[in-house]
Amino acid sequence: MGISSRIHSNFFKITKGLTVSLRNSIPYKRLHLLACILPLLMSHAHLQAQEIKTSAPLTDPSSTYPNKTIKLIVPFIPGSLVDVMARALAEELQTSWKTTVVVDNKAGASTLLAAKIVASSPADGYTLFLPTVTTFSMAPQLMSKPGIDPSKELTLIAKLAVTNLYLTIHPSFAAKNMREWIEEVRKNPGKFSYGSSGNGSPQHIFMEILKKQLNLDIIHIPYKGSNSGMLDLLSGKVDMSFIDGALAGPNIKSGALIGLGSSMSKRSTLLPNVPPISETVPGYDWSGWLGFAGPANMPPHVLEMLSDFVKRYQATPAYAAMLEKGGIEPSEHIKVADMPRFIQNENRRWAPAIKASGATVD
Repeated sequence: MGISSRIHSNFFKITKGLTVSLRNSIPYKRLHLLACILPLLMSHAHLQAQEIKTSAPLTDPSSTYPNKTIKLIVPFIPGSLVDVMARALAEELQTSWKTTVVVDNKAGASTLLAAKIVASSPADGYTLFLPTVTTFSMAPQLMSKPGIDPSKELTLIAKLAVTNLYLTIHPSFAAKNMREWIEEVRKNPGKFSYGSSGNGSPQHIFMEILKKQLNLDIIHIPYKGSNSGMLDLLSGKVDMSFIDGALAGPNIKSGALIGLGSSMSKRSTLLPNVPPISETVPGYDWSGWLGFAGPANMPPHVLEMLSDFVKRYQATPAYAAMLEKGGIEPSEHIKVADMPRFIQNENRRWAPAIKASGATVD
């Protein structure tokens, strides 16, 4: 064996012995054990991380509601009864929830223009709406193609108030009470006219129901909103009209108009001296209502928050002041869960009246 071979042989023996010595040492054994276990630990940790990532629930945006601006859509022009109530409600929402509320007027199509905008908005509680009985129970039955089914595409959250309408005449009219009015109209078929805030409006339907019940002939003049029609009533260009309490109250008290009767069979708290029409025309008992709504399929707890807000609001002096300012009557609180039944009953109540009146809107 050469010198080189002997050197290699001796080096191999030395390193082999050193390796065996290291393997038998305690630190080496610990390092070897850790090297074997570490991949297993890392794999387990990775699997746990994946499990946490896939099973952790996403944050529900509605859980922080409200955290941005709320838009409150009004289906009538500024200054109207519903607009007055919307602005009072917006102010209360802003004060109670410390959030910005913007009122957006979208008048047209017998309130269904606004209804369609709301129905197509995200169902997150940030687009709300003040519908009326016209939205849910009248316009869809008056139109051949309403373009929306409010009962399915909207959620009625609360009933805010009841609207009692007052049959009023210009002082020049040759009557001072319901009986005299009926006699005068019957003697002059087609001579007199009445104004309304538009085809399919409660003012329109209330008068058509009364005409049908008494077999009267009165010409209908529809206006775009109540303001222009009111000016013509005060000037005598139209002879009569059903108007809401906000307009009837001051004008009847001042003598600018004569209040013949109220549409509800229950005597008004706003104008107790104006008798119900039902005292002269038995069975005549009609009223509208204002509501609070949003798109369909809103988060349940957002609906409950909004419903509870309205319930608390209806027990405040601010609500009572709003009723007086708007000339409307208080409404009982209805739970969100009971709203579908309420709408069904309203639709059934109005269907025969609309059919009997012969009114249409297209």
